[in-house]
Amino acid sequence: MSAAPDEVEQPDAGARVSGIDRMTAFSDGVFAIVITLLVIELRVPEYHEGELLTGLLGEGASYLAFVVSFVYVGVLWLNHHALLRLIRGTTLTLSWINLGVLFGAVIIPFPTAVLASAFTHGDTDDQRAAVALYALSAALMSAPWLVFFGYLHRHPALLRRGVSPEYARTQRLRPVTGLVLYGLSGLLGWFVNPLLGLIGVIVMITYHAVTSEGLPRWLTRR
Repeated sequence: MSAAPDEVEQPDAGARVSGIDRMTAFSDGVFAIVITLLVIELRVPEYHEGELLTGLLGEGASYLAFVVSFVYVGVLWLNHHALLRLIRGTTLTLSWINLGVLFGAVIIPFPTAVLASAFTHGDTDDQRAAVALYALSAALMSAPWLVFFGYLHRHPALLRRGVSPEYARTQRLRPVTGLVLYGLSGLLGWFVNPLLGLIGVIVMITYHAVTSEGLPRWLTRR
């Protein structure tokens, strides 16, 4: 039986390679839903007559958490978009790894809500726990990206023409950096100061935004 038009047989590994259109469409849909769910946590505060402004200002932490996570999800989407531009097709294994990447994205609304609640209604201990949870979630989110780049390095036939396996290998430095520095931000927020931990998270989001197209090729040359 011949392969479907969008599938070809992978001679070297025996794996069937499919086009990435469905992966791209599904992933974009997941990111769109996640970024929309963030706004659900924004609520009109309870207030007495003439105290609306005070009530809105009291929810400032919720607004900040929303902005940080909105930017974070946007950065993740940009990174994921750039990642899929490296490949010409996907295998079953790579599709499962991509689901791991998406799993990391869909959990963002929960630590966001915890962070907003802790900084709006909680004390310092609550804020420490919230920042540690957010940073831990972000650190664990880096793991499937590391696996994704590693898989591409081991299966260069999936890469688009002009993309070398060595380039895919060196890009693993980015999720490794995420695992380490998000983890350190969580420890900083727990043991030192929650605001410092949150600043560390924001710095890491900025790093991933700046490198959304990947580390520069000149930087990855030996």
